[in-house]
Amino acid sequence: MGIRKQFPNEFKAKVALAALKGDKTIAELAAEFQVHTTQINAWKAALKERAFEVFSGPGGRTATEYKSEIEELHRNIGQITVENNWLKKKLHL
Repeated sequence: MGIRKQFPNEFKAKVALAALKGDKTIAELAAEFQVHTTQINAWKAALKERAFEVFSGPGGRTATEYKSEIEELHRNIGQITVENNWLKKKLHL
């Protein structure tokens, strides 16, 4: 069994962007970069699938994750407010 070659992320991005650009065929890119066509297609697909992350918020979180976190915080605030009001009533008895 052969040893798998590890490629740096910068190299993968460069090849995937070249594939997306479409100036050369996948076969031409494979010959140029010495990478199998299947690998180039996989990197291209991964880039297309995750390109939105470039525009995500800090820490790589998406708008959906922020919205979910904000909703959770609002639920917590509501629960704490109810508990606080209940405690205030109990202390004034």
